[in-house]
Amino acid sequence: MRFTLATPEIRREPVEGLLAGAAEVDITPPPGLPKAGYSRNARTGVGYRGRLRARVLHLQTGTTALAIVQCDLLGGSAVLQRAVAAATGFPLAGLFLGATHTHGAPGQFLGTDLYNGFASNRPGFDPVWTKFLVAQISEGLTRAVDTRRPARLAVGATEVWGLTRNRSLPAHVRNPVPDQRTAPQRAYAAVNPRLHLLRVDGTDGDPLAALVVFGVHGTGLPMSNSVYNADLWAYVYEELQARLGPAPVVGALQGTHADVAPALRPGRAGDVEAARIGRGIGAAAADLWATLEPELRDDPALGAGFREAGTEALPTPALGAALIAGAYENETPVVHRIPPFRAGTPKPHSATDPHGAKWVLGSRWLQPVVMPARRFPRTLPVQVLRIGSTLLVGQPFEITVDAGRRVASAVTAATGLDDVVVTSVANEYAGYCTTPEEYSRQHYEGGHTLYGPGTAKFLAAQAAELAAAVGDDDMITEAPIQRTFDLPARRYWPERSDALVDPRPAGPARFVDVTADQDAYWEQGWYDAPPGDLTWNEPIARVERAPGWETLIDDSSCALEVRYAGKNRYLVRWHAPELRDDREYRFVVRGLALRPFN
Repeated sequence: MRFTLATPEIRREPVEGLLAGAAEVDITPPPGLPKAGYSRNARTGVGYRGRLRARVLHLQTGTTALAIVQCDLLGGSAVLQRAVAAATGFPLAGLFLGATHTHGAPGQFLGTDLYNGFASNRPGFDPVWTKFLVAQISEGLTRAVDTRRPARLAVGATEVWGLTRNRSLPAHVRNPVPDQRTAPQRAYAAVNPRLHLLRVDGTDGDPLAALVVFGVHGTGLPMSNSVYNADLWAYVYEELQARLGPAPVVGALQGTHADVAPALRPGRAGDVEAARIGRGIGAAAADLWATLEPELRDDPALGAGFREAGTEALPTPALGAALIAGAYENETPVVHRIPPFRAGTPKPHSATDPHGAKWVLGSRWLQPVVMPARRFPRTLPVQVLRIGSTLLVGQPFEITVDAGRRVASAVTAATGLDDVVVTSVANEYAGYCTTPEEYSRQHYEGGHTLYGPGTAKFLAAQAAELAAAVGDDDMITEAPIQRTFDLPARRYWPERSDALVDPRPAGPARFVDVTADQDAYWEQGWYDAPPGDLTWNEPIARVERAPGWETLIDDSSCALEVRYAGKNRYLVRWHAPELRDDREYRFVVRGLALRPFN
């Protein structure tokens, strides 16, 4: 499928002071789409537990307009970024499309064939799913702009310990320690504990938005999980929203997380652990929110810069053998024990070898035949947003902790600003970025660093140069107005049948008891129209409680799960139910009240 997207630069009319608006939209798709993040080990989605959402935070001072989009997706996408800019007329320089990097959402929307083909359990670019995402995000951006009002903002940071761990420690400890006094603590300081929070309030005191940036993989749930979900980030949102109230739009961006995993208890991947870790992060963010009120300002300087950097100065991209073995917490059975796939088995090499210690999968000669260069990312988006004295740096790679520190240091040296927040997987997904020292060890992260050991240095230079050029009220775009994509397409979004089917019950509710990694739940079935006929990004199910049948919980919560069981049969599950007294409860699905239970 070949198509061209045009993004003409449109300068905004100047405004006085700071204006801000925020909106949230539902991006939950129907069953049938491949999930991204676990590659061939992933599952095709059969429903959802907690909804997938996109949140938009819009800020403008003077003529500088920013739109920070936070999606419950594997990463950003050049297709989505440019299509949303074209649909809304929003300037490309200020349109930041970030993600939480959940492994529980569909792929098939990216701007490169490689990751549409291999990030999910099935290949291809789905134009219908992509069109849906563009429409929903554009609606959210338009609503955020239309509802903007005078505002104040503040950015702060705190440290979160004990909820994350470095999953590639033998590679990480090869990095030099600038301050030798910290050397004995290397194993304990192998994560980035910094959690940043952007708080935005209206000048009337009403909270508008909270944006969290923190580095941890969205892998709290196992590869076998088959429902769409935001992984541990769903619980970050729920905890933060519970503490702040329903008013602010709450979202998150992924930090420098490539070698950072959630600190799951051994063998306990699942919603119980994802909830424990996510709620801990959300609680820390809520505590930070409360401390920022005295720091709120209505006159922050804003600026934006966006560059699409070519990869001509980097080696021809190549996949490494260590990629096949998988990451530490999700290793490929048997294969992860066999050299050269096994982590920590680098290749002997000469100093002139552009890929250094990487065993190129299939060899340097055969891989380009099977995987030609056109399938790899060849354009790398780099973005810098200036928000007061904070610089938000977005890059398309999953960036390791130490690689992120080096990018931040380069930006600080170029700008003199110390508060540099580096985020991963922004505006596209392009694999990993390790330091040269980590790369030399050839763990999963190094094997997945496509452009060789100099990738981090290249990214740091690009970010530093762009950041130095972005001043107050600057909007710098170093990218062509038009960009053409050529992506093999395959539709997974189910077709409509337009069958006239009303929902009907399918048996009584049943209780499933708790296990080591899964909470207990009540489950009930019903029959309905085919999946393509239902609107999955609108409410489907809720739980009501007698007497009076008041709504107790709906499917915006992680406590409710809806899944398609085949042959037009569906299941609704209420997880961790809090049944009180002898009251009766019932599920209501698409307006149909099912049989009560207690």
